[in-house]
Amino acid sequence: MSKIIGVIGSNSFQPGSAGYKFGVELGTKLVDRGYFVVCGGREGIMEAVCKGAQLSNNYSFGRTIGILPSGNRSEANRWCDLIIPTGMGYSRNQIIVNTAEILISVGGGSGTLSELSFAWQLGKKVICYTSIDGWTKQLAGKDLDERYSGLLVPAETIDDIFRIIDSYMK
Repeated sequence: MSKIIGVIGSNSFQPGSAGYKFGVELGTKLVDRGYFVVCGGREGIMEAVCKGAQLSNNYSFGRTIGILPSGNRSEANRWCDLIIPTGMGYSRNQIIVNTAEILISVGGGSGTLSELSFAWQLGKKVICYTSIDGWTKQLAGKDLDERYSGLLVPAETIDDIFRIIDSYMK
């Protein structure tokens, strides 16, 4: 059974920006290693990671899953293979978190904050990329309450991210 990695974070990364380039590299390396990617299916880190996934030599259709807030599948980025138009608004963030085995968070605003909270409440590990500002960086290494400890794991590089994934997925 293939593992599904959730990627959450900023929807404001534009093509050519550092965050977008990072997302493309991340998506490529995730699929290179045999993972599927689930995300919010729209722009920013979501688009970048889906694009990167399709650039992998290991890519096959179905590797990118976009869970949309609207009921309109045309709002998905062009790199999403499987599009799930929920019509649920940002409640769809719960579906993204539930679907993933582990999550990677990059930057982010209030939507990312809700995903981080859902992950925490479900006891899911989130790898927090700390080289880009946003809620991810602010919460990396912190505990949100007394229920769990150590779920928001900081990572400064893409190599750190894969070391954490490799140790968690074994």
